[in-house]
Amino acid sequence: MPANRILPVDRQLRDGSWLSRIHAHTDPAHTNPVTVRVMAYQLDGTGHAAEGYRLVTSLLDARRHPARQLAALYQERWEVETVFAEIKTHQRGAHVVLSSKTPDGVLQQIWAHLLVHRALRELMVRTAAARCLDPDRISFTETLRSARRSVTVTPGSFSP
Repeated sequence: MPANRILPVDRQLRDGSWLSRIHAHTDPAHTNPVTVRVMAYQLDGTGHAAEGYRLVTSLLDARRHPARQLAALYQERWEVETVFAEIKTHQRGAHVVLSSKTPDGVLQQIWAHLLVHRALRELMVRTAAARCLDPDRISFTETLRSARRSVTVTPGSFSP
């Protein structure tokens, strides 16, 4: 939820979250509010100064769904989105369409992309271990560039 969105505290909860109400953009008269739970928290170790985040959810029960767990799960969700972006945008290339004309060929290309991604991730894990780092601190884009440089041969320098 954007930081400039006003989310009034209807009821403060034990875990630091609070209940609030929001209105859909299709409810301009603000006659049908939806009750939501809001969590404000900071993430350290993102490479930036501790950033403030607000998570808004329909999971209202703070005992069943503690704020810390939801915040951690939300961070994991974005890590998955990052992996999808790595494959679709960086590895394959933006706006690149799979070239196969048959369903089997498309499956083969998808599996090839997934295998390359897995190999790059394994390289990142090994690099991180050698440097005593968290693998999440290793750049996928830099790993991809490095791998491309290592397998690129100057045209004409390799004779079949």
